[in-house]
Amino acid sequence: HKKVQRIMKELGLKCIVRMKKYKSYKGTVGKIAPNILDRNFTAEAPNEKWVTDMTEFKLFGEKLYLSPVLDLFNGEIITYTIGSRPTYSLVSEMLGKALDRLPEEHQLLMHSDQGWHYQMKQYRHALESRGIVQSMSRKGNCYDNSVIENFFGIMKSEFLYLKEFESVEHFKEELQKYINYYNTKRIKAKLKGMSPIQYRTHAQTAA
Repeated sequence: HKKVQRIMKELGLKCIVRMKKYKSYKGTVGKIAPNILDRNFTAEAPNEKWVTDMTEFKLFGEKLYLSPVLDLFNGEIITYTIGSRPTYSLVSEMLGKALDRLPEEHQLLMHSDQGWHYQMKQYRHALESRGIVQSMSRKGNCYDNSVIENFFGIMKSEFLYLKEFESVEHFKEELQKYINYYNTKRIKAKLKGMSPIQYRTHAQTAA
């Protein structure tokens, strides 16, 4: 990463593109959970702290909404859903897919912003039924969920703004490839030069 930074500096290259954040806050429509995560973005093991949010794309005159789950242990995208409307079903499907991957024995904290989806009784009960502790960012404070916000920024800079897409379906296919690349091949300095899945596998083998 230092070599890349040096070359970018020499060539005068800067990443300056960022898209406005999709805002799902609609006031108190359900129950607001306390900010238990409290910007403590480190986790000692997989499935200890998950974060989620939703972001918006505009392609071919249409809007698309991405709803992923990220594990703070290694930055891995656990799962995601994508749809043409920011409905509750988009979030509930994402949560169902994520919970299918959660071991029976866990001590998971699930953090989000105060978006209306995460306030819904169905969402809260789905977490409670699996013994998951819910946490929410403070109102209007995006830094409380900055890790997944950072993922959105990286994904849009490395993928959305650099590729050309033939259709919405083509975009979805390429997004799946990018997230697979992000999880399996994209190395991070803070993961000792490993990709998220490599880091998780290494940690579980060492344990």
